[in-house]
Amino acid sequence: MRPLFPSLLLLLSSCHAKPVPLPPQPPPGEAWLTPEQVREAKLAIAPLGEQDVGNALDTSGKVTFDDLRVAHVYSPVAGRVSKIQAQPGQRVKRGAPLIVIQSPEVGQAVADLAKAQADLVAAEHDFKRQEKLYKDGAAPQKDYEIAQDNYGKTKAELQRALAKAKLLKSGSVNSVTQEYTLTAPIDGEVIARNASPGGEIQGQYSGAGTPVELFTIGELDHVWVVADLYEMDLAKVRQGARVTVAVPAYPNKIFQGHVEWMSSSLDPATRTAKVRCSIANTDHELKPEMYAKVSVSIAEQRALAIPRSALLHFGEQTMVFVQKGPTEDGRLSFVRRPVAVDEDRGGDFLPVTHGLAQGELVVTSGAVLLLGML
Repeated sequence: MRPLFPSLLLLLSSCHAKPVPLPPQPPPGEAWLTPEQVREAKLAIAPLGEQDVGNALDTSGKVTFDDLRVAHVYSPVAGRVSKIQAQPGQRVKRGAPLIVIQSPEVGQAVADLAKAQADLVAAEHDFKRQEKLYKDGAAPQKDYEIAQDNYGKTKAELQRALAKAKLLKSGSVNSVTQEYTLTAPIDGEVIARNASPGGEIQGQYSGAGTPVELFTIGELDHVWVVADLYEMDLAKVRQGARVTVAVPAYPNKIFQGHVEWMSSSLDPATRTAKVRCSIANTDHELKPEMYAKVSVSIAEQRALAIPRSALLHFGEQTMVFVQKGPTEDGRLSFVRRPVAVDEDRGGDFLPVTHGLAQGELVVTSGAVLLLGML
């Protein structure tokens, strides 16, 4: 029989082994995260400070082009599209070719110019001949005046034909061609194109039909939002007032701008005035014709304020999460803090009336994730 002594020693030693210590746990109302966990949760943290706060008028509006940064391009001639040289989304310079059109109007303009030049030469010869005869007493004054009038008419006709030829074609006006190159009138991006190879188009000056807009070229890094303002609110809004804009496509993003212009008259049907807001759009997220919610700030003042996105509502209590110093194991401590704010104010920032001090680090985005960890 094998001795039991080694087994007893093993049993006794296991009974006296030290338990593995558990990591410290956060007290109630706190959440502890490592710096890596903070980054993965995409928490936004900012010190509490003074902000411009005030009431705001909420209204609706629509995104439009800044009309000084957009061009609606039509063809001055009728014809058939033979080549397309600009695509939607492409950036073009002023004068860059957009499409090439085969147009009989261009050929007619060149022919009219050639005829006007020939008529001018003939009229000039006749005028000089009649002038010499008149001065020599060999021709009546009437013939001299008729030749002089015809010479003036042909010079005017040549100027007209030359101007039309220059308008309707690029390159030398003396070349025989039916090609017309439509070019970009401004620098910008090709926003839209309504032309296809072989398509028939109407010209602006042909009078044979309604011309179609072939290209829209513009810049979207700056747009307008045109909103409606009721008559009773007109006296509250000033030019230059701060504006925030939200659109359904980006529900968690706010675009900043200011009031640039207010209409001098009311719409008789809606009794509202148009207000044009200038909005920076560097990422081209705002598109023309988007519907928007517009908040126009009024009666602004400077106060200790917190972003609306930082607030959490737990029952009837309003709270935020504040970052405290690091714990003993290097984690960041976030504590839940009841606060009192003036939520009746408009705008993105709300005045803090109780619960926070200037300089405290407040979680402004992602706080709902911390609430789930308590």
